[in-house]
Amino acid sequence: MAAQFLSAVSHIPGNRDINPVPSSSSAFGTPVHPIRQKQTSDAAIPSILPISLPVATLRPLAFRTFTKKHNLTLTSSALQVIATFIGTHCGSGWREEGLAEKVLDDAARAWKKNGTSVIIPGEGNDLAEILQNIGRCMVGGRVVHHRAQSRHDNFVQDQGLSDGPVARPGGLSRDDSQQSVRLTSLGIKDNEEDVPSQNPRSWLRVVDAFEQPRLTYNPIQKTFEHIRTRASLLPGPSCRIALLRDRYNMVHQRLMRNEAFQTSAVAVSRSNALQRSSSETVMPQQAYKLTPIANLLGRSGSTHVLLGLLGTSATGDLILSDLTGSLALDLRHARPVPEDGAWFTPGMIVLAEGLYEEEGCIARVGLASDGGVGGMIGGIFHVASVGGPPCERREVTLGAMDAEKGGNTIAAGGFGWTDFLGVGSERANGPMMRRLEKKVLEEHHLASRPLGRSRVIILGEVNLDNSKTLAALKQLLGVYALEEAEQTPFAFVLIGNFTRYAVLASGGSGGSIEYKEYFDSLALVLSDYPSLLGDSTFVFVPGDNDPWASAFSAGATAVLPKKGLPEMFTSRVKRAFATANAETKGSADQKLKGEAIWSTNPSRLTMFGSSHELVIFRDDLSSRLRRKGLRFQAVAEPNSPGGGSAHSTRVDPRPVETTAEEYMDVDRTIESAESVVPNARAQETNPRGVPSDLQAARKLVKTMLDQGYLSPFPLTDRPVLWDFGGSLNLYPLPSAVVLMDPEAPPFALTYEGCYAMNPGPLIAQGKRGVAQWIEYDTRTRKGKMKDVRF
Repeated sequence: MAAQFLSAVSHIPGNRDINPVPSSSSAFGTPVHPIRQKQTSDAAIPSILPISLPVATLRPLAFRTFTKKHNLTLTSSALQVIATFIGTHCGSGWREEGLAEKVLDDAARAWKKNGTSVIIPGEGNDLAEILQNIGRCMVGGRVVHHRAQSRHDNFVQDQGLSDGPVARPGGLSRDDSQQSVRLTSLGIKDNEEDVPSQNPRSWLRVVDAFEQPRLTYNPIQKTFEHIRTRASLLPGPSCRIALLRDRYNMVHQRLMRNEAFQTSAVAVSRSNALQRSSSETVMPQQAYKLTPIANLLGRSGSTHVLLGLLGTSATGDLILSDLTGSLALDLRHARPVPEDGAWFTPGMIVLAEGLYEEEGCIARVGLASDGGVGGMIGGIFHVASVGGPPCERREVTLGAMDAEKGGNTIAAGGFGWTDFLGVGSERANGPMMRRLEKKVLEEHHLASRPLGRSRVIILGEVNLDNSKTLAALKQLLGVYALEEAEQTPFAFVLIGNFTRYAVLASGGSGGSIEYKEYFDSLALVLSDYPSLLGDSTFVFVPGDNDPWASAFSAGATAVLPKKGLPEMFTSRVKRAFATANAETKGSADQKLKGEAIWSTNPSRLTMFGSSHELVIFRDDLSSRLRRKGLRFQAVAEPNSPGGGSAHSTRVDPRPVETTAEEYMDVDRTIESAESVVPNARAQETNPRGVPSDLQAARKLVKTMLDQGYLSPFPLTDRPVLWDFGGSLNLYPLPSAVVLMDPEAPPFALTYEGCYAMNPGPLIAQGKRGVAQWIEYDTRTRKGKMKDVRF
């Protein structure tokens, strides 16, 4: 009883130094060695006389600690709260004895572990809880590290989840902490060589579009926040506005971090000095500056760069809209940047440079003469050049560690603490998961096993109502069934449409009974390869012709995101997997069985947490872009008849021969990317000498990745569920993306570090008896086209 009493007393805040030696038993409070208890009195603890600490006096020290050391920003209200706390708990010795510096450092560390915001507000309970926890650890104005801690605190500190005595508000409720604890519980540590599982499948996770975290960008605090309201399929009209506003805000903040839109104070001072010294000195190129549309009023005849959403007015004219208003556009002399390098359609966010002309200088008649209605400002904007917003690489967005650069963070900013997919943030477990990925994948890629188990097989347009598809699928699976069990690809992705015509809409593919029979036939084919079913994960991504959306769309454009296939049609396939698991008994991993996942469209595959992200999307993008894309006048050659007059009417202030690379930072990897295009049209070339199919693939990839959105079309042309529109974001840029478009040529190329692929239809067009697909290697993050005759 006495030992238990001493153990209990040692945890009382006022009696922490009574028994500083840890116990030799986890259940009893007996000391390791007999010690002489040293009695301490309250008089030995120095008393603190509270003072009133002015905010202006504390500001320099707080700036050095929070801003320069921890990259955080204190608001005025937060600084007032901290000044009051330090004046109360540290007293007059806050500066001479260095008491305040330790408090500020611990508060900054706790805040970075608690929240994703770099701006610390004084309102709310987060900062108050952090300071309250620090106050519990202070004795005589100093922060004291406890020797006697509970088992929970010891566990947290042993795993590196706490850098000081300050606990995170709410314990370990943060998602990143939960992920770190989950990894620790599996036995993964920074200095550990053994990993719990060498099977890459154990680190694979399929993220459903309806289960993805719902985030919104806060332009004031410059961070992403969780949407706390409950999602609905039929939300209020304000959700539609929020969807478009979030798209604009994300593109705008991405653009503001681009070097072309950042003004350097050093460069400005140097340019002024050069201008004073010599008028003939070549001036450096100035950064672009965005102008809100509302700020154009009263500035007629001036040139500006605008960022906005392309749209169509009630009169059918093209307009550009941002958060401040809308403006009519004149594209008669506009040039796309780059030339024939991207698509521009209503619904896209674009950059437009040109000349603004007020309404009083324009003779307008009819409905178009009414201005100022619905946010429209008077006048017209004569566009000289139009281009998409530059893309941002994934490692820049996340501030990821680059192994090629010594493992240092290449970007101090970014959103490394944001968990975009619910698998943990980059800063929390990114470096650990990349080391784990390298170790696991290299174990399966040896000289004796060159194929490796790190492959993902991607099949597109698997029309089960076509008898040739089943024959091709059987031949394809037979190729991989002949490989060794250790070489079996760990995932197969089957992308719809699973029927050529819309089902449940009186189409040529029949109704629900016929649709179930198609998957029953698929189950028979899969049953012939139990080794693949037992050692791999099969992911099914539906298309517009699949139920239930096809019941009311009749093959037309359906709403996005689209739910997975109903369970009533897939029971036989699930039974085939259960039978295969019983036969193989988990030959590769006793605890990991093969499974079929009926995912959504779009869908995301994550490997090793946030280390690797693969986006899968099925849509007829090429045909929609061709129907809705803007057409620009061809540029007349200088030697052609009338060439001089054509150039004299252009508003573009840059020379005619200016190339796309000089105006926009285009990724060089896309220019030198290898693309396997297995059809005869690849031999056709455009005037630049680039194969036509390769040029079409580059144009599609650049358009989609620059927009950072999978459906950059008006909501009337491609409906989107407003509350789930965030699942269509391509921000941060994924490691790889599959843009399954049956009307686009198959391709595999890289743009801004993102590997883009289109496997094309499983039955190759223009080739008789040939099946084609893409084999994507997660180790090299490259894919290649494969084909086989059936």
